[in-house]
Amino acid sequence: MTELNRTVLYDRHVALGATMVDFGGWEMPMEYQTGMIGEHLATRKDAGLFDVSHMGRFVFGGPGCVKFLQHVLTNNAEALEPGESQYTLIADQEGGAIDDAYLYRFEEDEYLLVVNASNRVIDWDHLESRKEKFSGVTMADKTKEIAMLSLQGPKSKAILAGIVGETALPEPMRNYLSVAEFNGTRLPVGRTGYTGEPLCFELFVQRDQAVALWDALMEKGAQPVGLGARDTLRLEAALPLYGHELGHDKYGKKIPVFASTLAKFAVSFSPLKGEFIGKGPLLKQFAAFKKIVDRKPGFSSDLPRLVVPVLVTGRGIARAGCDVFKKDRNIGYVTSGTMVPYWKFEGEGVKSRITEEKGRRAICLALLDGDIREGDEVELDIRGKRVSAVVVPYHLRSEAPPYARPILEYRPSASASADHEKDEMAAKARNLIADAIANHKWRQRECINLIPSEQTLSALCKALSIMDPMHRYAEHKQVKAFEEAEVFYYQGTDFIARVEELLAEEFRKYLECSLVEVRPVSGQMANAAFFSAMVDFINRADRKSEQRKLRHVINNHIIKGGHLSAQPLGALRDYVMRDPRTEKPAVVNFPVLADNPFKIDVMASRDIIERYKPELIILGKSMTIHKEPVAEMRAILEAVSPDTILMYDMAHVMGLVGPYFQRPFQEGAHVVTGSTHKTYFGTQRGVVAANYEEKTLGYELWEAVQRRAFPGSVSNHHLGTLLGLLMAAYEMNAFKDEYQKAVIENAKAFAKALKDAGLDVAGDPDISYTQTHQVILNAGYAKGPQIARRLEKNNIVVNFQAGPLEEGFTASGFIRMGVSEMTRFGMGPEDFRELAQLIRDVVVDAKNVKEETVSLRSRFLEMTYCFSDAEFDSSLEDLFALLR
Repeated sequence: MTELNRTVLYDRHVALGATMVDFGGWEMPMEYQTGMIGEHLATRKDAGLFDVSHMGRFVFGGPGCVKFLQHVLTNNAEALEPGESQYTLIADQEGGAIDDAYLYRFEEDEYLLVVNASNRVIDWDHLESRKEKFSGVTMADKTKEIAMLSLQGPKSKAILAGIVGETALPEPMRNYLSVAEFNGTRLPVGRTGYTGEPLCFELFVQRDQAVALWDALMEKGAQPVGLGARDTLRLEAALPLYGHELGHDKYGKKIPVFASTLAKFAVSFSPLKGEFIGKGPLLKQFAAFKKIVDRKPGFSSDLPRLVVPVLVTGRGIARAGCDVFKKDRNIGYVTSGTMVPYWKFEGEGVKSRITEEKGRRAICLALLDGDIREGDEVELDIRGKRVSAVVVPYHLRSEAPPYARPILEYRPSASASADHEKDEMAAKARNLIADAIANHKWRQRECINLIPSEQTLSALCKALSIMDPMHRYAEHKQVKAFEEAEVFYYQGTDFIARVEELLAEEFRKYLECSLVEVRPVSGQMANAAFFSAMVDFINRADRKSEQRKLRHVINNHIIKGGHLSAQPLGALRDYVMRDPRTEKPAVVNFPVLADNPFKIDVMASRDIIERYKPELIILGKSMTIHKEPVAEMRAILEAVSPDTILMYDMAHVMGLVGPYFQRPFQEGAHVVTGSTHKTYFGTQRGVVAANYEEKTLGYELWEAVQRRAFPGSVSNHHLGTLLGLLMAAYEMNAFKDEYQKAVIENAKAFAKALKDAGLDVAGDPDISYTQTHQVILNAGYAKGPQIARRLEKNNIVVNFQAGPLEEGFTASGFIRMGVSEMTRFGMGPEDFRELAQLIRDVVVDAKNVKEETVSLRSRFLEMTYCFSDAEFDSSLEDLFALLR
């Protein structure tokens, strides 16, 4: 009998009472004294620590390394920048999987490939046999030299940060890497794992440091987990296991790679790869996969079946090999199945909380015919008995960190039904009115609103917004045949035409520019119109070919405070190319300062701009406590990329334009977009502005903006709010000096008061923590939603946000607050200092200060920085008389 391999942690496992088994030629812990169920639950609620040193670790280098990896792996190795990793496969010539693997690029000139323990020798021999065709490739098996630990679960980040420091961790996105330090030695860290946990880390440690690292992680609270729970965790996450969902089926036939839906992430057909092993069969599988996804009929021998999650609804536990039936038709078999434990959650949405209550459910993965769909009811043959089950989209969801959440039942889309009984509708209408009145009183008279993206309109703005134009259309465009005259497509529009021109005039004065487009109905729509205009502009010479999208865009990442609309998941999505190298949207993010992640690193940005020569740079943030470096960026562009358009999305700071904050066009912005209802205290709309002169190339871009505003983005552009915005523009231009000074003074006083009260205020103390209307409070990792709810119960309304080192919205640890609305209601520095103490009492001592909040708000009910009601009493009476 061959002697089993042992990892460097073998003695630790034995000392912890682990049950040791043979796994892939290694003596590994199946479970510890806690047991598989306890280990599974500990990972989902706290942090599980896995010894995965049995997995193979191959290191590749040399000048021919990338070409070799492109040939022998299915994913696009050239897409990886240093600090990135990817899931990949080692395919055979027939499109089957020899193994699945993970490729890491910790350093510029070295790649690490992690393979399954049981396939390590097979994988090595396969790769070694292909290496001789490529010159300049080095290949080393480091399995015995480098130990590998996996730390997974909601508390894993805090545990690891407590050892290496939070700033040493990778960026808070899956597949990102960093190199930390432990005991004076190099410690590569990857945000990867095999559990479905949103917080996941895999650590590559030198063998002589592995025991010390294991002990340090245990001391910080990690719980050891064996192979048993590792399997139930990956099954719950619907992750494939070689020998079950990959490799050969139970009949001995090769399972096509695309039978696993993860193949869509692991297989690349980028031109950069050229010919690679299995490409031809994989292309055929991919074509069949797309037909299945598109629900097109027809059997394909290239991909007859897919691996899908199945929830057992009857009594029984599915095991690998169980046949699956739909009525009397055998449609496949179970590839992996068992009973898994889970934690129960209470509450809904972001308010849900994990409890101490546990449950168990029978789940499985099954290789089923390609015509089987989500929601199909099937039967499993369990020991000769038919047991009911249903095909589901997933067993677990991981997009709401820090927890992975079990999906316990299949919920098909419900068809809507409506009862149109007149008396019932009338009752609903009365309830709506009553609820609206109660909400209005609460928000306007009893709450202190600190959400920085909100404002209350003045009485005049409100009244004008619901006047007659709100029901009407006023589509129009310039027609060159009429010497650029505006042509309206409806009659009765003379008044609104005048309103629109007057509004543009006020914005030109306010923004200090020559061109303004006021028809977009939101800031997001303003951005979408401009992005669309950019695409129209760059394709102006070729109107017959498919329109080319933007080649590269540089922006602020959403986790670093960037606007949603400037992200590939927002308005930018349809207007930016996919980078052929990375196969991701061609968007590059600004680097930030190490000691202040809320501020762009201008010096490092120059190198990025010079490298990518972007067609568009987008400045502007939704978490904004600093001025954006407009002048600095324009100077860089003039030096290294003069054709790049510099856009400043001023959505949050539009109301601060001027000498107290920033004058974007004087500083060098080509284009400004923004919302008109945040610090700019108008109705909810958007604006695009520029400063191009006629008969210049830039003016052609502006003409594209006008085309993409109408008919490109809007038809009816909400004429009521247009009228209300004109009144707001008059008020802004009349009161901006006093208002802007007060907003910035209040924000600084508020931030300092919060800091003095012992709270953790983000930003630079040398500028009193902010240069804008916003103040950002660090409430602690993932505590943002909880703190925001606690403040709301005390009538202080704030906004929780994910910070620069957090994984997403539900892991938010920051509270974003703005002073602009309460400044308009008359609050000053002393009042904000009083408010800071109330916030401290709620956040630190969990006190109930609702009465104090209502009392404070009662002193500030009258709107300021607007035309007074007394000046316009008779006019308001006339307006409201018409509205009845």
